[in-house]
Amino acid sequence: MPFVTVGTENSSDIQLYYEDHGSGQPVVLVHGYPLSGHSWERQERALLDAGYRTIAYDRRGFGQSSQPTVGYDYDTFTADLRALLDHLALDQDAVLCGFSMGTGEVTHYLGTYGSAGVSRAVLFGAIPPFLLKTDDNPEGVDKAVFDGIKEAVLADRYKWFDDFFANFYNIDELAPERIGDAALRASFQVAAGASWYASYACVDTWLTDFRADVAKIDVPTLVGHGTKDRILPFENTAGRLEALNSNIRVVPVENGPHNIGWTFPEECNQALLGFLS
Repeated sequence: MPFVTVGTENSSDIQLYYEDHGSGQPVVLVHGYPLSGHSWERQERALLDAGYRTIAYDRRGFGQSSQPTVGYDYDTFTADLRALLDHLALDQDAVLCGFSMGTGEVTHYLGTYGSAGVSRAVLFGAIPPFLLKTDDNPEGVDKAVFDGIKEAVLADRYKWFDDFFANFYNIDELAPERIGDAALRASFQVAAGASWYASYACVDTWLTDFRADVAKIDVPTLVGHGTKDRILPFENTAGRLEALNSNIRVVPVENGPHNIGWTFPEECNQALLGFLS
């Protein structure tokens, strides 16, 4: 099993698990909370069939990666991504593709390290530009919402995951046709196996201000976002991005929930492959 070491906590190495498949132009897949790199399976199959190389990894605290109690901030997440790219010598024509929390890594990477070696970016279910409502960001969401989430995670993270996934997939509207019970159980099992610490600590990272990073994006960037996203509402996130940077093109997925990659794979994969070609 391949790992890359990205740091230490006391006597233990912090390692990221990754999978590297196929050949051709590399597409690096950065998963969302609280899943793992395997959540990209419906996109990975299409990418491999189209002749791309896919690299999917598990963020620290999730999947088969180490579960430390340090490093839950976007500077560290982005440094982890950089370490993986360096480890695999991905310094030419790479595509960075993020979903949900992973769109934060992609955006902050381009804002921090620049686009050398990166030719395109893809954001599904985007968290940028800035989720928190402030005096200079009235389009954001009240902080009380996130305080309530943290209280729920502390009280019973397993119950929280049940409630979270109901809105992650809009199961009241899309089950069982677009999200079956078995797939929902699989998501829960992955989330339950994640670090208890990361499950809580990541909530604060959702309030990161990515506006300066968005302004620095200088490669073509595709944003796919569900119009009925209840986790990261379209009007608070993706709906604002085209006005902030002319390199960004937003493709709304009509009636899509947060996880459009699983529930609307045909629409997402068509947009993704069309953009990459």
